[in-house]
Amino acid sequence: MLVQHILQSKSSDTVITVKPGISISEAAKILAKYKFGSVVVSADGTTADGILSERDIVRELANRGAGCLNDPVEAYMTTKLVTCARTDSADSVLQNMSEGRFRHMPVLEDGKLVGLITQGDVVKARLSEVSMEKDALQGMIMGH
Repeated sequence: MLVQHILQSKSSDTVITVKPGISISEAAKILAKYKFGSVVVSADGTTADGILSERDIVRELANRGAGCLNDPVEAYMTTKLVTCARTDSADSVLQNMSEGRFRHMPVLEDGKLVGLITQGDVVKARLSEVSMEKDALQGMIMGH
């Protein structure tokens, strides 16, 4: 299964981005509103400059307290992004996420942001694929 198939199965292909200068507090409100675990940081809305996760916010709250909520997201976002392309396999994406210990991966095409997939998206797609394979094998065994 390829990333493009996972993107097609999602209910929306819209990627919510935030500008680097907004506050951590505003980013947290966006995460809560959309029930996201991370948000892509983008100065122009089409490229991925970084990513900010709930974990990034919680880590800073633990280190600095509520004062960090007024800081800009660019202060805490991850800038060394691990990204994928539509043509990448679900298995390679899941492996990268597991090894890197992150759950969200921007999907880029020609340097432009075209989607965001989560570890949950990949697992759901793989489970669906395994279920279809099981049904096909049972059909073959039963002679259907």
